[in-house]
Amino acid sequence: MGSIYCIMGKSSSGKDTIFKLLLGRDDLQLKRIVSYTTRPIRDNEKPGEEYNYVSIEKKDSLIEEGKVIEIRKYDTVHGPWFYFTVDDGKIDLQNNDYLLIGTVESFVKIRDYYGEDVVLPIYIEVDDGLRLSRALERERQQSSPKYEEMCRRFLADQQDFSEEKLKAARVSNRFNNDDDSIKTSEKIAEFIKKRRG
Repeated sequence: MGSIYCIMGKSSSGKDTIFKLLLGRDDLQLKRIVSYTTRPIRDNEKPGEEYNYVSIEKKDSLIEEGKVIEIRKYDTVHGPWFYFTVDDGKIDLQNNDYLLIGTVESFVKIRDYYGEDVVLPIYIEVDDGLRLSRALERERQQSSPKYEEMCRRFLADQQDFSEEKLKAARVSNRFNNDDDSIKTSEKIAEFIKKRRG
């Protein structure tokens, strides 16, 4: 039986970079689970890579079909954005291990759906000052920066990834990413290899 490794972390913790580094490793042979979102695509993103970008109507249709495992709504300065995981028939746990990016809330729901022995948390930690600096730099590079949303998200993460929530969700596998995402990804790769035995 395969495993699903759920990478979590506050915004600008480097989780997207680590996610890509882990997926690129031939020795791990991880498959990606691509989450769905209704938020607008960013300049440097490609549909089907970071997310499956869908309309509100498509989201509603997937819910009606009973395919949505978990869903989160964020009331942004640009209106509501939804992020969700779909049982879209692409997950084969008999033959593969998977990697996805999520929140504490989504991790718990996915773990409840597939089982605690299958879904494992990987939490990426970064100093808050460094995260804010990274977020600002990333936003500056956008053709239409959304600084207000960046600030809202930064503050919301303090609640969404509070120590109380991490403890309640039993998130114990933590990796610090203050210095180098490559080194951090190496540590996570070792963790995955040990898990496989």
